[in-house]
Amino acid sequence: MTGTSTPAPAGCPPRVFADLTPLRTSPDYRRLWIGNTVSWTGQTMTALAISLQVYDITGSSFSVGLVGLFSLVPLVVFGLYGGAVADTVDRRRLGLYSSLGMAVLSVVLAGAALLGFHRVWLLYAVVALQAVCGALAGPARSAMIPRLLPPEQLPAANALNSVTMTSGTMAGPVLGGFAVGLFGFQAAYLIDAVTFCAALYAMWRLPAMLPDREGGGRGRASVLDGLRFLGRCPNIRMTFFSDLAAMVLAQPKALFPAVAAVWFGGDAKTTGLLVAAPAAGALLGGLFSGWQGRIRRHGLAVLLAVAAWGTAVAVFGLTRNLWLGVLFLALAGWADTVSMVFRSTMMQAATPDEMRGRLQGVFIVVVAGGPRLGDFLAGTVADAASPAVAITGGGLACVLAVAVLAACRPGFARYDARSPQP
Repeated sequence: MTGTSTPAPAGCPPRVFADLTPLRTSPDYRRLWIGNTVSWTGQTMTALAISLQVYDITGSSFSVGLVGLFSLVPLVVFGLYGGAVADTVDRRRLGLYSSLGMAVLSVVLAGAALLGFHRVWLLYAVVALQAVCGALAGPARSAMIPRLLPPEQLPAANALNSVTMTSGTMAGPVLGGFAVGLFGFQAAYLIDAVTFCAALYAMWRLPAMLPDREGGGRGRASVLDGLRFLGRCPNIRMTFFSDLAAMVLAQPKALFPAVAAVWFGGDAKTTGLLVAAPAAGALLGGLFSGWQGRIRRHGLAVLLAVAAWGTAVAVFGLTRNLWLGVLFLALAGWADTVSMVFRSTMMQAATPDEMRGRLQGVFIVVVAGGPRLGDFLAGTVADAASPAVAITGGGLACVLAVAVLAACRPGFARYDARSPQP
């Protein structure tokens, strides 16, 4: 990216691997990162186990699909509310209590499985409550990071957080499948409950983190005030719009089963390979993220990364060679990680502390809702035309949308991390 980087100091070779400086310099962040990494792996184990148990009880794929709906609605609704709460109370306590709630829910699942109480309504209820706890914990955890690290370490911290998410997303289902297969559903749930101890310990060791109030007050934080603030922040809005362009217009995941069978003559294993490819690319993007700390034009980096996502998806829609397709999906996952790192950094650095929770709540809604809308759009276009039209057309539409966004808000590409402006 010509013109977007800060030169490395003389005598220092360019950094390639993930920058571990936040882990070395901040014991609080190190404990939080380790705790989140361990607990997220446990959560993905439970997510797989719940889907398997629902199917075991009902034999219905539709019933399994409802699991996503029961998690999405509370996540969207309480994502906004959780952000307002995180801007009102001690974020440490909010993160601690909401994580404790998720641990208790895992114990409930394990107890029910051990007692032979196999009821779909209980699984749906727990999934919904887990989403509520997650929507409260997410904004609190994200708003903590700028209080634990200096601004120049935020890109490295967000890259490390992406490693947490992608590694857990890849390893958790595999470990969960083995646990369920060998010892039953209760094994995955109990492991999840135990892994929460790492996150709870990390939260417990943190100092109190009341939101900073520029006006000096500690009044109730309003969701509407957060949305009004967002309306005055063109750069932060652009991070949301660019992510929606990628996730809504160029989201091929729902078409992977059909593509695996029709294009590549494969089966469920082929589908799994296609699903894993973007996650593998995202993980590599996090592991080889050292260069990102030298980039100061974060807005331009976001635009280029989202355009790269759309281009990779469009090319995937044209290929009929499985391994070439996997390669382009992995490139798309890498580009998504780059976009996420800089979008998160911009939101953390350019937002006043008293508003960080609420904007993180909006971020959760966008991240949770965008891919679901993208699945619906891709499926609709594929049924009306073909999977190739849906995937390649969606990728090209994403690139076009990025170009339009850049033209409508030229200042976004000039955003400078040395002087963050919301």
